[in-house]
Amino acid sequence: MRSDEVKKGNHRAPHRALLRATGLKDQDFNKPFIGVANSFIEIIPGHFFLNKVAEIIKEEIRLNGCVPFEFNTIGIDDGIAMGHDGMLYSLPSRELIANSIESVMNAHKLDAMIAIPNCDKIVPGMIMGALRVDVPTIFVSGGPMKKGYTQDGTPIDLASAFEAVGKHESGLITDDELMDIECNACPSGGSCSGMFTANSMNTLMEAMGIALPGNGTILALTPEREELYREAARRICEIAKDNEKRERFKLKYILNENAIKNAFAVDMAMGGSTNTVLHMLAIAYEAGVDFKLSDINVISQQVSHIAKISPSLSTVHMEDINRAGGVNAVMNEMTKRGSHVLLDNLTIGGQMLYEKIANAAITDKNIIRTIDNPYSEVGGLAILYGNLAEQGAVIKSAGIIGDRVFTGKAVCYDGQIEAITGILAGEVKAGDVVVIRYEGPIGGPGMQEMLSPTSLIMGMGLGSAVALITDGRFSGATRGASIGHVSPEAAEGGVIALLENGDEIHIDIDQYILSVNLSEEEIRLRRKNFIPVKRELKSRWLRQYRILVGNASSGAILRTEF
Repeated sequence: MRSDEVKKGNHRAPHRALLRATGLKDQDFNKPFIGVANSFIEIIPGHFFLNKVAEIIKEEIRLNGCVPFEFNTIGIDDGIAMGHDGMLYSLPSRELIANSIESVMNAHKLDAMIAIPNCDKIVPGMIMGALRVDVPTIFVSGGPMKKGYTQDGTPIDLASAFEAVGKHESGLITDDELMDIECNACPSGGSCSGMFTANSMNTLMEAMGIALPGNGTILALTPEREELYREAARRICEIAKDNEKRERFKLKYILNENAIKNAFAVDMAMGGSTNTVLHMLAIAYEAGVDFKLSDINVISQQVSHIAKISPSLSTVHMEDINRAGGVNAVMNEMTKRGSHVLLDNLTIGGQMLYEKIANAAITDKNIIRTIDNPYSEVGGLAILYGNLAEQGAVIKSAGIIGDRVFTGKAVCYDGQIEAITGILAGEVKAGDVVVIRYEGPIGGPGMQEMLSPTSLIMGMGLGSAVALITDGRFSGATRGASIGHVSPEAAEGGVIALLENGDEIHIDIDQYILSVNLSEEEIRLRRKNFIPVKRELKSRWLRQYRILVGNASSGAILRTEF
């Protein structure tokens, strides 16, 4: 076993002495050592109960003849960090999480791992770190929260709370109605109930085969979720105790090129968050898979959008998807369009993907549509190109409200706070294209999410009449004509930095176009006098991050060579 390096032989007597201090007995040194990577933290609704989840998992690991060692990563709640400079730390936290997983697992030579993520950047961070370690790993998330209801019975969630701010500012709802939404939008522990970033990633782990069925949809804090935890613990022990299985189920063997493509295909079918693009590109890099941003449109053309979930359809949430058959039912229905949509691949449960989904069926066709009655013949994400996004930009096409072709005049802001102030001041009118720049991975730094400005636009009734483009990114709760990840970003001298108020911007989702109506000569002249904005940073960590990070088109990964 890998752990023999720290526990076998006379020369490891000091190591065993330290391990005995933690409670290990003679018989434990012949058992596999299992890392239990937890992301328990009390300030995140999807994580405050994960200390109890880890106890369940560790108990089951011991019962199945292995030795668990729990360790923790950090976590940041994007919703709480939203709208102020705390969001600068969100995306960088992904790298800290990946580094912590790699550090603990490799320093102690643990044989296998069970990872307990749930929200925001924690899921991809754990996956990235686990890929570097490349031992058998099962991911079992904390699970989604229930949807909320207002006093009149309207289904709501976190997106409703953000949009309510814009409605309140516009006088469309009262103080009491705002309080009603605030108090009921997040009614329980768990990852926010729509197809936001957390649930998008938790769902895609099923598609990648690194989590067991139900990981993305079984509600948190339920007996069904507890059984999933126990099943995952039993399975990782089954693998860890068998020499052949430890080799066969190494993470990179499962999370390969097929798994990456399957993840994007399911993302398209379910209209996941645009953040999945950023994270899956980084995961592909760690997996050693050559996957480019432009490959996403190729997959989109092969996939029908058959499940519309909040924020794209505000009445449907993860618990509804679970009731309607879950992710396996979505995948099984996808295969009816053609075998090329999903690629067969080994899953951590021991089955090939097609075996795993073969008996799954849709039980409510109003929630998960059939392939003959899709919301769209193409997937729910699109990558746009043009002189304004030479390296690409991302839109959640499943969340578009209004026309898929839009031409409007630019209203430019050098940062999110400036944009929020301008939107609240009434500077944005119907027909405008809001431009928020210097919020990319380098320029932010940290690529802030733009849920506050997009929610204000929606709440003020401009969702179908205004577009927004940014080199930053969007929360999974964002909807409307919101285009993010514009690359090259403003801090690199991308054309988004050269835009001026009144420039005409053209968007065509179906033709994958994002361009500004400027001649090459005009762009050249503007660039001649261009001086990028560079924010002063007090944080040493953010200064390090700004030096190392690449732009969004490659997943905002940190450079290791210059």
